[in-house]
Amino acid sequence: MTCVDERPPPPAQDVHTRRGGVAAGLAAYGVWGAFPFYFHALRAAGAVELLAWRVVWSLAVCLLLVTGLRRWGRVAAVLRSRAQRGLLALAAVAVAVNWGVYGLAVVTGHVLEAALGYFVNPLLTVLLGVLVLRERLRPAQWVAVGTGLAAVAVITADLGRLPWMALTIAVSFAVYGLLKNRVGQRGGGVDPLTGLTVETLVLAAPAALALTALGGSLTFAGEGPLHTALLVLAGPTTLVPLVLFATAAARVPLSVIGMLQYLTPVLQFCAALVLGETMPASRWIGFGLVWLALAVLTADALHRQRRARPWEPAASPP
Repeated sequence: MTCVDERPPPPAQDVHTRRGGVAAGLAAYGVWGAFPFYFHALRAAGAVELLAWRVVWSLAVCLLLVTGLRRWGRVAAVLRSRAQRGLLALAAVAVAVNWGVYGLAVVTGHVLEAALGYFVNPLLTVLLGVLVLRERLRPAQWVAVGTGLAAVAVITADLGRLPWMALTIAVSFAVYGLLKNRVGQRGGGVDPLTGLTVETLVLAAPAALALTALGGSLTFAGEGPLHTALLVLAGPTTLVPLVLFATAAARVPLSVIGMLQYLTPVLQFCAALVLGETMPASRWIGFGLVWLALAVLTADALHRQRRARPWEPAASPP
């Protein structure tokens, strides 16, 4: 006698929500993957000025949108909540570190190291599950993490130094992703625009101090109208993928986010080669180990998903 699975299908609204989250994540990571070309065009500004203008113009766009959409009540409510305000303040610090180090990597010609950071990020997301969410690693995950550590050792030997920019980018973005996930799922329904407005408000004063300190060395009006326009547009180009990412983080598990984020380093790796960075054989070995670790991690996650019911949410993180 054939057994028929009579369990009800997932609610259409939940399926639509998750599909929308996946689409938002793909768009966010695709835009980030093209960032090396954008920031390479702004290399005359330097990492500090670039970071400061990104904050200033991102805040300006957020304030315009909050005013136009009449969402000041939501912003005020978040600012009155100690828990929400604290999570978003920590997220602001994490994303500022990520922006700053990433900008430094691009303007100094280390896009490959930045790409390495985003390749390593999924492995750190798994470790965050152990350290923060008290998840237990499965054998394949231990293999992936161990292979990733071996890759970092090989690349350290190749560079003659610890790839600190890659590791900082990976850690800061893993922490940011976790914080945004907590805000979206446990922070009382903070929408992406409200969250980003609060984050950029937190960073506004440090950005203003940085611009003041730079003084006469600012390139904003000294490198031609295209340079100025690109700095101004750094606000919208920063905000759009962050809104998309916040939307994805609130709608899908961290395991799905971990899968989607492979797109960014692949595109950045290709951008680095287009921009003329070299890949000696020893570095290919290091990157190959990272890719092997990610392949093991992905295969394990897919195997686990196949064993689960099709409509069950994936664990967070894998």
